[in-house]
Amino acid sequence: MPRNNFKTVADEEIFSAAYEVNKSKFLAHVKHVETEEAAREFILSIRKKYFDATHNCSAWILGERGDKQKSNDDGEPGGTAGNPILETIKKNNLTNCAVVVTRYFGGIKLGAGGLIRAYSHTAALGISNSKIVQMTTFQKISLTLEYNFLATVENYLRNKKIRVENADYADVVTLEILLPPAQIENFLTELNELTAANFLHEDLGEILIPVEI
Repeated sequence: MPRNNFKTVADEEIFSAAYEVNKSKFLAHVKHVETEEAAREFILSIRKKYFDATHNCSAWILGERGDKQKSNDDGEPGGTAGNPILETIKKNNLTNCAVVVTRYFGGIKLGAGGLIRAYSHTAALGISNSKIVQMTTFQKISLTLEYNFLATVENYLRNKKIRVENADYADVVTLEILLPPAQIENFLTELNELTAANFLHEDLGEILIPVEI
């Protein structure tokens, strides 16, 4: 069964942004997470770091289909913080993503509408500062060929910008390559022509690869 391609934030670092309105300071932190435990640990780490903040509101979406979702207002009026953050994640079509928006109250009440706008905007700033990747399905294929065809095949792979994940240079050469499933048939046809069908190939299954957007 084909894997679902989906958008998420890069699994590299915590991305952040800041926003201020009516003396209230808002800080967004965005992170790639793949489990509920990881999401909870991330939210807890931000709460510990900003323990002196008025609120640390959060939301996350998990799963290739984005079917696991949760938000938390952390003391703000119901529906004014966690849900706007969650809706912002949805609007950006992201999953496996957690966002925490920290608020330092500045003494001026924003009202329900003002809070919704502030939390949404801060979350959006955090996401816009994040590196977004498309988790894309590739087929892993093992190619086995004689050395006299190696230069031709390697040149072809470079020109086509085909990803080579592993190479084993033993009695024969074995290359593990990654291809979008839709390109496999054409690839094998062209390789047949290049090598006069002097190669063996094996399907090693599908893998999801992050491709920066």
